[in-house]
Parts: sequence; C-alpha cells; structure tokens
Amino acid sequence: MADPKGFLTHGREVAKTRPVGERVQDWNEVYVPGSLLPIISTQASRCMDCGIPFCHQGCPLGNLIPEWNDYAYREDWSAASERLHATNNFPEFTGRLCPAPCESACVLGINQQPVTIKNVEVSIIDKAWETGDVTPSIPERLSGKTVAVIGSGPAGLAAAQQLTRAGHTVAVYERADRIGGLLRYGIPEFKMEKRHINRRIEQMRAEGTKFRTGVEIGRDIDAAKLRKRYDAVVIAAGSTVSRDLPVPGRELNGIHFAMEYLPLSNKVQEGDYVTSPISAEGKHVVVIGGGDTGADCVGTAHRQGAASVTQLEIMPQPGAERHPVTQPWPTFPLLYKVTSAHEEGGERIYSASTTHFEGDEDGNVQSLHLTEVEFVDGKLTQKPGTERSIPAQLVTLAMGFTGIDQSGGLAEQFGVDLDARGNVARDEHFETSVPGVFVAGDAGRGQSLIVWAIAEGRSAARNVDAYLTGASALPAPIRPTDRSLAV
Repeated sequence: MADPKGFLTHGREVAKTRPVGERVQDWNEVYVPGSLLPIISTQASRCMDCGIPFCHQGCPLGNLIPEWNDYAYREDWSAASERLHATNNFPEFTGRLCPAPCESACVLGINQQPVTIKNVEVSIIDKAWETGDVTPSIPERLSGKTVAVIGSGPAGLAAAQQLTRAGHTVAVYERADRIGGLLRYGIPEFKMEKRHINRRIEQMRAEGTKFRTGVEIGRDIDAAKLRKRYDAVVIAAGSTVSRDLPVPGRELNGIHFAMEYLPLSNKVQEGDYVTSPISAEGKHVVVIGGGDTGADCVGTAHRQGAASVTQLEIMPQPGAERHPVTQPWPTFPLLYKVTSAHEEGGERIYSASTTHFEGDEDGNVQSLHLTEVEFVDGKLTQKPGTERSIPAQLVTLAMGFTGIDQSGGLAEQFGVDLDARGNVARDEHFETSVPGVFVAGDAGRGQSLIVWAIAEGRSAARNVDAYLTGASALPAPIRPTDRSLAV
C-alpha cells in the first residue's frame, strides 16, 4: 500500500469522455485521448490495505489488482504491466469492455465510491504498448503436439496464446473474414478501436499461433477430419444464436437481430462498405433489449444519423444504488447504468413488452405496439389500458443469445453432448463428452462477460496442456462450475 491515506484524501475520478456533439460525428473511442494518465497515480493510491482484497474474488481472472495499483501509484509501469499480464492475456480488451465486477467487490465500495480499477488497468496496458513492454513470448521448445482452436473471440484467443506459449503448435479457425469474433464484429469501434485487436494478433503470430479465417468447421472442414489432424481441439465458437421475438409482424422488413446490424457498421470502418446496408439514417429506431448489446445499437444508430432512438426493456428500471438485502456488497449488483451511448440521447422505456409490429404496403416496418408489464405473483403480466404504439422504421433485437449455432453441424459432427441450455456440456476439466475435445467461453458457459471468456480460455488451455503432456505449469483461474461473486 503506497499511500495509507489515499482513500481518505482523494475522491473517485474516472476517464473523461469527448463532448457528445463531437463524438457522434465519428467512430473513434469516446474517451479524451491521454486524459487518464495524469489522474491514474492518484486514483491508484485510493487502493486500501484491506487485508482481504475482495476485488480478487470479484474478478474471474483473479487479477492481482492491489499489486498493480501500487505499481501504478509509483509510476513503475513496467512492473505494473508484468503483474497485469500475469493473470490476463488481453487487459486492453477488459479495460475497455468489462463491466468491472472487481469494482463492485472493492472493499472501499462498502461506504465510498470504489477504486477506479478498470481505468487503472487500461492505463497500465496502454502505457505498456507505448513503451514497448508488450513483446512476443516465444516458447523455448516445441512439444510436437498440435491443437485446433475453433473461434477467435476472447476465449479462443486466450486459449490459443496460452497453448502456444506452452510449446504446442496451435491453429485458430475463424469462420468470419477477420480474426476477433464478437470483439471484431460485435463491439462498435467507439467502444474499442480494432487496432487493439490487430496488434495482439501480430503478437500472437510472432509467438507462433496460426490463424485460418473464412473457415467454418462443420461446413468447410469436416469436424471428424479436424479431430484426426490435431491432437486436441478447443471449441470456443461462442453462443451466437440470437433470441428471437415471435410476435405478429416480425417478418416485416427493417427488423433485424443486433448481430445482423452491428457487424455491418464495423465492416464500414474496415473499408468493406462505404455505408452500412442496414442504416439508421433518418429513421425512427427502436432497440429491444436493455443490456450492453442494446446500448451498442443505440450508439451506432446515433452515429448513423437516426431521427430518434428508443430502447425498450421488459424488466423494471433498476435502482441507482445496490439494495443491502437483495444485492449486498460484494456481489455484482444490477443497477441503473448510463453508458456513453445513453449520454448521447434517445429514450429508454422500462417494463415494456412488444405486442406486435405494423408495416406499410411494401412490407416495411413502420410502428411498434407495446404494453406496460408488471410482476403479479412472480409473473410478468400486461397492465390493461397501457397499450400504445411508437414509430419504428428500424428495429434491432438485442435480447441475448440462446446457445451455440448448430446449423453448421459443428456439435453434431464432433458428437459432443449438449446441456439443457443448448451449450456444449463439459466436465471439471473443460473436456466434452468426446476425449480430446474441450470447450471454453460462451459455447460452454452460455452468454457471459468478456472477463469470463478470457478466464475460461486460460483454464481450458491448462487442461488441454495437461491432457497432452500429463501435467501443466499454466495457471488455471477457474473451474467450469465457478461463479465467483461476478455474473
């Protein structure tokens, strides 16, 4: 603990965002460049000598938060980066995208604003890239074993990097045209610029990881042949089947899943399109779903020049502060959150359920009909007399995901068992019902946080390493049954 009085003398201060009128005109990250570093040393000094750092428990990766806070306070960026990378392969991803369950578990958060852990994390890694402290870690010798990783999201990339560093020959297969999974095509540029992915991919290539894009296992390559070609396989294909909304009018033009809408705007930034084939420009946009994906749709619609943006959530509006009984410290609370996208405008409607859509004579959606709902005897029930319609010329469905995509035959061809939720079933070693085939991330866990995906990828890699060599020195942050204090 560098400053015993830091938490008493300094208040919480977070990264500054660019003015709304400026940032909605471009796709750059919303934060003011260089605004974090001058305040980070002071913010890191707020980390207490709390005896039992509950932030470790709140973070699925078990990040050594007090240690790198101390180094950041002392401005020993090299040491801070080393401790940060000890538990996290990609802190520049989590530092921008993770909802920071570690902060919810911060001991200081019992009666004050918690330490700005997420901001400290991203400052350390950005400084590390700037000073050249992030370099390839090339294994001293090769094991002669080969591993195929299916999927290049955070779980697949983490597993691949760990296994490559353990000396195995690893190939990552990605069905999209670029590496990154939902990091690439599900996260808007204004939340994380894709240059952060690109330089990690270059680091991994230098370490020896091979990448194969535009290849879908189950269609382009038979899963059984892949299994014979490699000594082990890691399925990290994500939970990509979007939850649908089967109401009258769903078939109208202009109603899209979020994962149909968001990737196209990212492809514009990659130079694949001049303008998005699905654009909000001049349209009344309705986003159904109140989570982070919904917020991403809101921010994207703002930048495309929407006439209006409305976000619907079927659940009641959460409170601004945690409830001491139902959401006690140090659990991860469900709180009312104002993201950068919400700061940019639009309306949010809670306790709203869509009843049907209406369209014009050409089959294009024009309005959405909704009704208010409430809990009655534990069940969501429509409130009579609350029906109304709102204009809707573009509707995005951002209601989560229901399991892995089975249309390509991946799970069927491997012969792996699925659990009751449609995810790939696995044992305590992340191994599926098929020996030598492992699963990590959302494909096995179900839809979750990026920090869980990286933790699962690292843990699966340790178990694959042990399967191939009989033992492993790789760290194992979690078990498949772990839930920690995070969601």
